[in-house]
Amino acid sequence: MQNEYLDFFLQYLTVERRLAERTVAAYAADIAAFLRQHRGAATAVQPEDIRRHLERLRRAGLSPRSRARRLSALRSFFRFLLAEGLVERDPTALLQQPKMGRHLPAHLSPDEVDRLLAAAATSDPVGLRNSAMLQTLYACGLRVSELVNLPVTAVQLERGFVRVMGKGSKERVVPLGEEARHAVRQYLAGARARLLGNRRSEALFVTRRGRPMSRTRFWQIIRDCALRAGIAKRLSPHVLRHSFATHLLARGADLRAVQEMLGHADIATTQIYTHVEGERLKTIHKQFHPRG
Repeated sequence: MQNEYLDFFLQYLTVERRLAERTVAAYAADIAAFLRQHRGAATAVQPEDIRRHLERLRRAGLSPRSRARRLSALRSFFRFLLAEGLVERDPTALLQQPKMGRHLPAHLSPDEVDRLLAAAATSDPVGLRNSAMLQTLYACGLRVSELVNLPVTAVQLERGFVRVMGKGSKERVVPLGEEARHAVRQYLAGARARLLGNRRSEALFVTRRGRPMSRTRFWQIIRDCALRAGIAKRLSPHVLRHSFATHLLARGADLRAVQEMLGHADIATTQIYTHVEGERLKTIHKQFHPRG
């Protein structure tokens, strides 16, 4: 019966909430791990059962953020069962989230971004592709999955926009800056066709073998470019997304506009970048103010 309840919940996430496959898989793993340890019926779960589960995770070395995610998955599961009349009460209702210190996202300085983009800008087909990908990532603040999944038809060069399919299959339109438009235009002028050869693909960005670019391969590309640029920070594609938001807000961009471009459902998620800028100003104040 437990598996039936879990399958029912996962179907709800997929069909009604239209969550991405990877997100549904994460819910499934977190909930299944608890149910395997609990062994009893889902209808008999008590708050203390979940507290013990969270304590086991803490002793196993999971971070507060990871434990909070596990609890969030269980909370969603039991709220669903309660709404469907399958349990009489929600055992997570009175449980508090593990306390987490504020984690400020890593980002690059504008100078570091310039160096990274310059390192990617070579004239061969692979270099033109890498330059177009990095320029688009930074210009639009995309998630890496959004970037590698862009079809050719998503880019509207004349209008200067990119149509992005984000989380939960929600589409948004993001401006594409002049430098990024130029880089994409150069890539489409011949480099993409040379990478494809006689193959066909709807993907905007393709590998040397004409296949759609993967997240893993692009992760390696960005690290290789960082190495050539002399950037010691450990980079991931998400760092450029963080840099996009941080640099916009530092120059006075409207928070709601940045939220819309990032595709955040909750503005509180976007507000973390205001703290990043605040920390930068505190550092400057401490360094230069006579009583800092």
